[in-house]
Amino acid sequence: MVRLLGALTTFWHRSLSPPPSSTSQLPQRSPTSSSSLSLSSSPSLSPLLIIIRLLLLFVLLADDVSSYTPPWTEIDLGSGRPLGVITTSYAWIVLVGVSALTPSLVFGHMCQHRSPKADEVIHDVHLEPAHIIRKRSVDQPLRIYLHYDKSVSLLPSRKYRDLLQKDILPKAVRYWQDTLRVRATRVPIRLRRKCKSGKVGYENQTLFCRGECDKKTICGDITIPEEHLETCFCVDCDESSKGTRGPGVSNADFILYVATLSSERCRHGNTVAYAAYCQQERALDRPVAGYFSICPYFLSTSPQQTKQLLSTIKHEILHALGFTAGLYAFYRDQDGNPLTTREGYDNKPIYNRTLDLYQPSEKVVRRIERPNWLLQSGQENRSVWMIVTPKVVEEVRRHFNCSTLEGAELEDQLMNGKTLADGLIDGTAFTHWEKRVFENEAMTGTYTQNPVISRITLALMEDTGWYRVNYDNAKEYEWGKDLGCDFVKTNCYEWIKNKSERKESIHPFCNQVKWGQLHTDCTNNRHSVAVCNLVQHKSPLPEKYQHFSELEGVSSDDVKRFGGSVDLADHCPYLQELLWKSGDSSIRGSRCTEEHNNLDVKHNYFLEKYGNTSRCFNHDGMWHLQHCGKTVQTQHMGSGCYEFECDPEEGLSIIVQSKRHRCYKEGQRVSIFYDSTQLRHQGSIICPACDEICQELGIPCPAETEPPEIKVDTSNSLPPYPCHGTFLRVTDIFHVCYISVQVLLTQILIAKLSPTDILFNIF
Repeated sequence: MVRLLGALTTFWHRSLSPPPSSTSQLPQRSPTSSSSLSLSSSPSLSPLLIIIRLLLLFVLLADDVSSYTPPWTEIDLGSGRPLGVITTSYAWIVLVGVSALTPSLVFGHMCQHRSPKADEVIHDVHLEPAHIIRKRSVDQPLRIYLHYDKSVSLLPSRKYRDLLQKDILPKAVRYWQDTLRVRATRVPIRLRRKCKSGKVGYENQTLFCRGECDKKTICGDITIPEEHLETCFCVDCDESSKGTRGPGVSNADFILYVATLSSERCRHGNTVAYAAYCQQERALDRPVAGYFSICPYFLSTSPQQTKQLLSTIKHEILHALGFTAGLYAFYRDQDGNPLTTREGYDNKPIYNRTLDLYQPSEKVVRRIERPNWLLQSGQENRSVWMIVTPKVVEEVRRHFNCSTLEGAELEDQLMNGKTLADGLIDGTAFTHWEKRVFENEAMTGTYTQNPVISRITLALMEDTGWYRVNYDNAKEYEWGKDLGCDFVKTNCYEWIKNKSERKESIHPFCNQVKWGQLHTDCTNNRHSVAVCNLVQHKSPLPEKYQHFSELEGVSSDDVKRFGGSVDLADHCPYLQELLWKSGDSSIRGSRCTEEHNNLDVKHNYFLEKYGNTSRCFNHDGMWHLQHCGKTVQTQHMGSGCYEFECDPEEGLSIIVQSKRHRCYKEGQRVSIFYDSTQLRHQGSIICPACDEICQELGIPCPAETEPPEIKVDTSNSLPPYPCHGTFLRVTDIFHVCYISVQVLLTQILIAKLSPTDILFNIF
């Protein structure tokens, strides 16, 4: 079909062109008078060719092809700002099935987790006596019982119900069940009923309602079934109002109520899901019930969005299990003793009504002063809040290679632009790791790329005193690894300044300003194609977020407006993965190790290959792509994903289109010349050091040597690709169509042509 279209298009072009002897490339109009216009004569055409011409004419008239710009001209950095405009001399005609994709930085939801208020949590769920539970070993794999709210069954599509109930939620739950162990619950969990008046009392440290229990008990927005509830403990209440004792939930340590509600919280910002705990047991204060609700319009079956959704669900479930500001004050040591002093008749920590949560002691959270926090104007005192529990301290010191690090820094930014220094707490601050310090750790406040549940997060769960953890389930976490105290105890302005003055790499930060064509790079571990998220903001950033005194190509006045696109990372710029989108739908990512990111042949400009045996390699300048002797411009330049091999004798080899290219030394340029069915590809790839790639596989590298002189074969490796049919050049047909239509419209208005005459004049 492609060859047929190409042949017919060629015939059309030739039929409307003057004889070869003519110097003109366009049909010529004869002199005109005020009463008539005439066209060059046109040969008669077959019905099939007429149909093809009509279709092509329709496509061309649908756009202003004289200034055609493809629809992938902007890159969204999560802040809605264009990063660069890419122009091309080719129109991608609908008939040949070419689609356009838009590159965007990975920018997921900002977690707006809110710790439940005092009246939203029921304490003292009785399971077994405290002295019995304390004696048990923490060796029972966590058992999570899922109860689905009716809203799940009301989802409009079965594929979304199956996605939630049979795929991503079971995967997320299974991860935590395999990772966490608890003291076994040997009796059914029967949850407490809510007091109708909200007034409670204690007798022998046993909670009861003053007056009746409410007819309905909720967990978040979800109604708890009667069969999960204990009878009402109350005084001054009618016996008939106590309800019946349900059978409870057996063989479980935690009940998770699941819903898909279009709640008020779903209508704020870009909330994907939310979760929290709602009831705690009496002996050790461990949460035994919680809820999880996903905003239904975020459900998607695309691979990229499903991956993000799975990470989000794991994140939210952990808030319900223990990583939340509302539970810090209930953490215990490994023997079950409270880390925060208990006071009063209810044996609870002190409740801070300003912060609306129980106040944790300095054994859990501590305010640390940084007296020499460097800004462009000088030094100031900076306060940071840190989790300082034993296992967390041990893990962060090991990870960052900083023996004096006090703990793990908590996020300080609030949703309203203020910080914890203002004496407030919201759903992002105080209940996530600091984004600047922990970037892609899964328990930071926003999803940006490749979320990793690290040993640091698992250490926090162990420091609750409720769990033991399987550290084998922690993923390899590379951000900030071994960068020392200078990295983890300072801001990125000081880090970038000091590294730049010493002519050293400013990794993990970056300073590439985006001018013109999008320039990609490789992440430090070479697992992904990435781009520096340094962008120009609408107004100067606050001084504490100004990280550059100068930038190449930027005036001294404008440099204050440049910073990273991620607010929670204190606007520190860093390399970030890409998502390629079609409209609002994510089509593929830029992670080299994921096979579903492979491109189809006609869009594979750099001959990339994605899969388990692929890594990111930098290009040496622009690649030259040609079609029919004309240059084709691409969406981006700078790097790509390719297969590789490691061999103890030959070292590293990069594989392009099944051909091995040996890297003899670091910095070597590997020349690529290849004819695909669509384009001629010519470019080069820069070899990294062999150890950088092969060491992680445990394969030794040979000594570096000078590469032999290799003559690149620039002859066609494939039969000539068609110059008509697969792609159609606008310049070949636009003027013909434009003149024909212009004249035709004039004839219709003046001469009142018949339908037959109109068709004849078109062709």
